[in-house]
Amino acid sequence: MWLLPPLLLLFVPGSSAAIRGPEEVTGPEQGWLTVQCHYEPGWEPYVKYWCQGAEWSDCKILVRTAASEWEVKEDRVSIRDNQTSHVFTVTMEKLRREDTDTYWCGIEKSGTDHGVPVKVTIGPVIAQCHYGQLWESHVEQWCEGVDGSGCTVLVQSPGAEQKGKRRAVYLSQKERMLTVALHDYQPT
Repeated sequence: MWLLPPLLLLFVPGSSAAIRGPEEVTGPEQGWLTVQCHYEPGWEPYVKYWCQGAEWSDCKILVRTAASEWEVKEDRVSIRDNQTSHVFTVTMEKLRREDTDTYWCGIEKSGTDHGVPVKVTIGPVIAQCHYGQLWESHVEQWCEGVDGSGCTVLVQSPGAEQKGKRRAVYLSQKERMLTVALHDYQPT
């Protein structure tokens, strides 16, 4: 008698394969960040949510969808589900250093919900550069050195992140403003 391999269980509803998101994201203090959480087809009508806390079993839900594609906003956090693309997007605004924590992309279901952790780190802003509409399609760069033509590029847009030995430099772009921020991190 032939038995089905146990790996087939990974693809049934209720498995951890139903949802995925980034392992970590960074954002600038007083700025904003977005997180995209992807889910498998079949979970479109379910409520999606964003919760905060190191432990999945008791994280605090900050915002949840209404099982529709309408954006829902609670305090400084909003969520919108694109059921055609199977992705829900969370935006956190007016970021504070104390927002640094573990968060979870979640899907409500009977039994144990689906969830995946996302480490969020908020760093201090070191520069903000405004630019005109004509420059929107160009690559923005943050570089180190005395001369713009011979400087060492540390990071460039869009959404790039460059990690050094003890610091990370990252860019975010919104409303024709480039924000450069630093945060301490532990190399892996």
